[in-house]
Amino acid sequence: MDLGIKGKRALVTASSKGLGRGCAMALAEAGVDLVLNARGAEALEATAQEIRDLYGVNVIAVAADIVSEAGRAQVLEAAGQVDILVTNAGGPPPGMWTDWERDDFIKAIDANMLTPIALMKAQLPGMIEAGWGRVVNITSQSVKSPIGQLGLSNSARAGLTGYVAGTARQVAGHGVNINNLLPGIHDTDRAASLDGGVVKAKGITLEEAREARKSTIPAHAYGSAEGFGQTCAFMCSQHAAFMIGQNVLLDGGAFNSTF
Repeated sequence: MDLGIKGKRALVTASSKGLGRGCAMALAEAGVDLVLNARGAEALEATAQEIRDLYGVNVIAVAADIVSEAGRAQVLEAAGQVDILVTNAGGPPPGMWTDWERDDFIKAIDANMLTPIALMKAQLPGMIEAGWGRVVNITSQSVKSPIGQLGLSNSARAGLTGYVAGTARQVAGHGVNINNLLPGIHDTDRAASLDGGVVKAKGITLEEAREARKSTIPAHAYGSAEGFGQTCAFMCSQHAAFMIGQNVLLDGGAFNSTF
């Protein structure tokens, strides 16, 4: 399918690995020029070069901490005005409600709520002026079905979801679409970290931890970053013009609900 976005320009944050990388790859396959960001310069440049070699699109790589004000300014200066914004950031650490103090919540909210909002505020005016734009925020299945051990993520991402719900409807009339993409467990470094925690806590092997988690998913599998990226690319396409303020689950059926 021709997504109709060849020649557009996208900023994808946290895109050197995992789900962000999957999104960048899929957009590049559709002919989109990219501005990629992550903290680790080596992995980021490796991803950028791979995309250049595979798809021949223009790729700018900016190694910076997107959560910091200085890092965000650096990325936005390099990006200029984009047509597509994909916001992504690693989730805060798991734990119990007794573990978290005010500072822990502030860090989570800063990374997983306020940073995406700041990026949207920087890019939305130009999109509105152009009469076209796409924003996809990578959040989490925990927005729909909270995960007890991920209380910091539940809280921050739910706040972002509420912000998007109102903002998306304010800008939709200008040809600008904002939606959220909610991953369940995917075969990424994040999954490896979570499974590693189970290994330590229960004294089992990594394979046993993975199989136990898979058994809780109706699809009996982890998602792939490639498939996730293709869904993101469609949400950024010309064909998704009528998709406004939606929360799209990619969780293998883990969230059990009629609606």
